[in-house]
Amino acid sequence: MVKLALQISGWTLAHLPEFLVRGLTWALGRVLYYGYAGRRRLILSNLHHAFPQRSAAWRATTARECLRRFVETALLSLATPFLSPERLRRMVSAAPSMCEFYARHQAAPKATLLCSPHLAHWEVQTVHPLLIEGKFPEFGIIFRPLDNAAADAWVQGTRERFGLKLLSRKSGFQEAIKILRRQGIIGVLPDQNAGDQGALTLFFDRVCSTSELAGVLATKLDADVGTIYPRYAGFWRVELNIGRVPHDGTVEGVTVALNRWIENLLQHDDNFCASWLWGHQRWKNQDAPARRLRLEQKRDFLAADLRLRGLAAPPRRTRLWIRLPNWLGDVVMALPLLRAIRAGRPDAEITLVAKSQFLPLLEQLGVADCLMPLPQRGAGYFAHFWSQRHGYPDCYLLFTNSARGDLEAWLTRCPQRFGMARAGKWRPLLTHAFAPPASFDEAQRHQFELWTDFLQHFGLAAAPDRTPLRLPAPGPQLFARGPIGLICGSENNPEKRWPVAHWRQLIEALPAEQFVLLGTPNDRVITDAVAAGFGDRVQNFAGKTSLVEFAATLQSCRLLVTNDTGGMHLANALGVPLIGLFGPTNPVRTGPIFAAPHRLLQPPGCAPTGGGSLADLQPETVVAAVRQISAAKQP
Repeated sequence: MVKLALQISGWTLAHLPEFLVRGLTWALGRVLYYGYAGRRRLILSNLHHAFPQRSAAWRATTARECLRRFVETALLSLATPFLSPERLRRMVSAAPSMCEFYARHQAAPKATLLCSPHLAHWEVQTVHPLLIEGKFPEFGIIFRPLDNAAADAWVQGTRERFGLKLLSRKSGFQEAIKILRRQGIIGVLPDQNAGDQGALTLFFDRVCSTSELAGVLATKLDADVGTIYPRYAGFWRVELNIGRVPHDGTVEGVTVALNRWIENLLQHDDNFCASWLWGHQRWKNQDAPARRLRLEQKRDFLAADLRLRGLAAPPRRTRLWIRLPNWLGDVVMALPLLRAIRAGRPDAEITLVAKSQFLPLLEQLGVADCLMPLPQRGAGYFAHFWSQRHGYPDCYLLFTNSARGDLEAWLTRCPQRFGMARAGKWRPLLTHAFAPPASFDEAQRHQFELWTDFLQHFGLAAAPDRTPLRLPAPGPQLFARGPIGLICGSENNPEKRWPVAHWRQLIEALPAEQFVLLGTPNDRVITDAVAAGFGDRVQNFAGKTSLVEFAATLQSCRLLVTNDTGGMHLANALGVPLIGLFGPTNPVRTGPIFAAPHRLLQPPGCAPTGGGSLADLQPETVVAAVRQISAAKQP
């Protein structure tokens, strides 16, 4: 039935007046563009990645023409078996480059690979023997057969009617090798979506998996490498060209050179660009969820590709957006994982989506390429994320666990949205969710470990880097000797605050020390009470600093005593030695994670997982810890 349907459709198209076929092509192209939203978005996304400097109008026009030419190609493929040689000669012409190639080959035969890029009207390449004067050389084309045996036999027969020979990939490449050894020509399709069978390369500066078949055959049999490609000249009108591909004689060099040749063709000629099959996902192999956060392939030509391009590292063209948590401490604890993601995907352009107050600090720390502030809550909140769909992110990673965050990601139309789904938490807007195993006890394991498991589920292989960071600018010189910093407040839970009287007893017990009080405007009432009467040796900066200034002041401290707050985690990330005071909260789950000195104190009798009252943690215990750490730091 498939064969019969192909024959009826092809015969009909070949005998219809051409203007009717042209009209049908235009109509079907428009239906595909406006009715097939997924394919339209894929084409526009690919064009946006490849040509970010071109206008949206140009990309839309190119996308419509690409789909129209795809339809035109499909109809021509059906009709070609029923078109006479005379009509085909009127439709297809040979460019001077093709005539010159065959003249040279007839005079001095040489094993040659002609690679055919994914351009529209590929079917007409099988008729080009009609255009060549003199003896046509032995020419075989490696192809992937159809699943339907009857239809495949018919298609193969019609494509071979002018002298080309089709060689099935399923039968291996022995016949192709024999033809090359007889100084013949082999046609190969260079594929940038070769899956696990290909080698990692760059294509339009994005990592892809490219078939290395052309490179293997060329180097093994000392064959020349060229390209055969159609140039669109009007409806069902094509000019066939043959080009030469310079290379260094290695498999890697041939593979990379072919990709570079295609890139150059598409970048410098809008006609060819409109004929390229942008509706195919050339970069799909690195989308596999299980390895999304690492580059992995049996064959890896990236080093060779970068060397040939004169680059030290892959361009960051894979768009990875990361929605950070809403609390400062959680944002800081995510930093080692952001570093690991950067190490695992050096080709990723990392965009952090976070509260606006965090962005200046994240910019100072240099952990991302782009920063996107969350909009103000209100009527336009979700409209903002809908507008971001034109940024065409490739992957959206969520550290948040809310329906709001999931909706934000969904509205960007990002094709991959990764998050964590705890038991009983339904997250239907994610495309891929990590379910923590039932054996993971969140009371006995750190939150950072759960995040690490989450990212490793999606391919993270690089170890999280817990080395402390440093701000590029030093903190203020508040005293001749580095002060002791105190964070006396707690933004989200009063029970996490050590009593004011205890803070004052700590300061009184250390009369030779200078102190800096830090916190938010909401902490000012507490810090004013703590600082009262101590004069210049206690400076109160709570509510007076931006987040970057807050971090710089922390960095200037030689020691920090702090409640369980985001500031504690920030100081730990900056390498500041600290004493953390834990009562009701669980230090096993939310304690500091960076490789910097820290000591955690809890009230007497408190379980390691928290639950005690900070009022029971006596000042004498904290004073002793401060003296012990200070003594240990003396030269």
